Amino acid sequence: MSIKTFSKLFAVGLLAASTAGCSTWDGMSKRERATVTGAGLGGVAGAAVTNGGVLGTVGGAAIGGVIGNQVGK
Repeated sequence: MSIKTFSKLFAVGLLAASTAGCSTWDGMSKRERATVTGAGLGGVAGAAVTNGGVLGTVGGAAIGGVIGNQVGK
């Protein structure tokens, strides 16, 4: 399996996991919702910037989650 295929599968898995985690969206606080949203957007942005790179996707999701968490205060 090439790294490009792996990164695409990882991105789809990350999206599926975050969607499943949002099934309890109503029970989340504003800060938790902002963290999830930031991680999702950061992961997509990281993948776009690095042309589907795994480190870019994971790094973008991590940075986006931290930013979302701080904005949601």
